[in-house]
Amino acid sequence: MTESLSKPRIGLLGTGPWAAGTHGPALAAHPGIEFAGVWGRRPEAAAALAAAHATTAYDDVDALLAACDAVAIALPPDVQAPLAVRAAAAGCHVLLDKPVATTVAGAREVAGATEKAGVASVVFFTLRFATGTARWTAEQGAVGGWFTAHARWLGALFSPGADSPYAVSPWRGEKGALWDVGPHALSVLLPVLGDVTSVTAASGPGDTVHLVLCHASGASSTVTLSLSAPAGAAGAAVELRGTAGVAALPPWGSAAGAFHAAVDALLHSVRTGEAHPCDAAFGLRVTEILADAEARLGR
Repeated sequence: MTESLSKPRIGLLGTGPWAAGTHGPALAAHPGIEFAGVWGRRPEAAAALAAAHATTAYDDVDALLAACDAVAIALPPDVQAPLAVRAAAAGCHVLLDKPVATTVAGAREVAGATEKAGVASVVFFTLRFATGTARWTAEQGAVGGWFTAHARWLGALFSPGADSPYAVSPWRGEKGALWDVGPHALSVLLPVLGDVTSVTAASGPGDTVHLVLCHASGASSTVTLSLSAPAGAAGAAVELRGTAGVAALPPWGSAAGAFHAAVDALLHSVRTGEAHPCDAAFGLRVTEILADAEARLGR
C-alpha cells in the first residue's frame, strides 16, 4: 500500500470502552494523521464511534484495510492477533494493544506477518509511552548495576461493588491479572534488567499471581499481579535496588497522551525503517514469558 504524501491514514479496529475512551479520541486529535475510519464487531457501535469523531464506519474490515496506511487495534488479544496478521498482509502498519495474543503461536504469527510484509509495528505498553515513565525506564536501563526489583500491579476490577466497564470483559475474566496487567510489569522490567531467563509462579487469592523472575543481567525481580484486590489496596508500583541506590517508578499521565506518543513512535518507525523497542517481536517475547508463567501455575 502506498502511503499518502501528506498525512498517513490510520483506521481503528474495535469499538469497546478502550477504543472509545482512548484510541478514538487520540486518533481524532492527532495532527499528524488522518483518522480514516472505524470497524467493529458490532456495526452500530462502529457507526456511533465514527460519528463521534467525524470519520467513516466500515462494515467490511478488508475495505477499511484497503483505505488505510496503518491500523490501531483495540480488541481482545485473541481477536486482535488474526486481524493484525490480516492487516500486515494488506500492507498496513500496525499499532497493537497488549498482550499481542494469549498464545505463543498467535503472537508468533503476528511477529512473523509484520516481518514478512515489511510493515512497522508498535505494541501499546502504556508505561513505555507515558510521560515520565517512558523517560524513567530508559534512564534506569542506562544506569545498570541493578540487584533486584519488585513490581506490584493491584487492581480492584473483580472486587465486590466494582463498576468498571472492563469488569465484564470476557477475556479478562478468563485470563485474569497475569495477562491483563502482567504485560505492564514486564514492559518496564525487561528493558531495565534484561530478558527473563527463568520464571517461578504461584497463585494467591482470587486471580492474584506472584512471579519470581531471573534476568539476563544477573538481577532478579518479584512481581505481584491482581485484579481482585480490595479497592483500598489497589495501586501500581515498581521499585529498583542496586549499586545506584533505590529508584521508584514515577506517576504517569493520561492513557490518551501515552497513545498519542505511541502513534508518533509508529510514524517514526514507518519513516525511518527502524524497529521500535516495543514492536511485535517484543510483544511476542512478553507473551512467551506470560505463557511460561501460566503453565507453571497449572492453568
